[in-house]
Amino acid sequence: MSEARARLLATASRLFYAEGIHAVGIDRIIATAGVTRATLYRHFPGKDDLVVAYLTQADEAIRERTGAAIAAGASADDVIRAVAQAIADDLHRPGFRGCAFLNAAAEYPDATHPVHRAVLEHRQWLLDTVTELFSQTGKPDPEPAGRHFVMLRDGAMAAGCLTDPAPISETFLRGIEGLLTYRSRA
Repeated sequence: MSEARARLLATASRLFYAEGIHAVGIDRIIATAGVTRATLYRHFPGKDDLVVAYLTQADEAIRERTGAAIAAGASADDVIRAVAQAIADDLHRPGFRGCAFLNAAAEYPDATHPVHRAVLEHRQWLLDTVTELFSQTGKPDPEPAGRHFVMLRDGAMAAGCLTDPAPISETFLRGIEGLLTYRSRA
């Protein structure tokens, strides 16, 4: 990745996350990144391409963090706990403004739009990954557990930027612990 592309992507990512995608124009990204319009369009043919790159970078970071938890060789229960703890920790980050993917989906509701498709691809990967982890726990019903995990995560991400994140993190982690402890077919 060229230095100019990296600077553009870092600038756009910071602004998109902090202020919203539609609220940030190309001129602002160019000025803040200190590049020319030609440089921007050489790396990103349009704003949608830049938004997809922003989401792709966020997706890769989450995949990497999850992959590291899996590679640590812990039990599936402990990997699920580690993934959940990373999500809970995110709620406490300075400048936390919710989930980049949920925010993008709200701004791009058309399911055929490339930005919305990038959101759906990430969410499908997350669902598939946690469902697979739940299947490795040996307990029944990994599919509902995976969906429940994602739903709890979505709620924590939404609530975590609206109020004190401490009780939200605690509630989220207790919910995940409940999924690990109390699942049964009964």
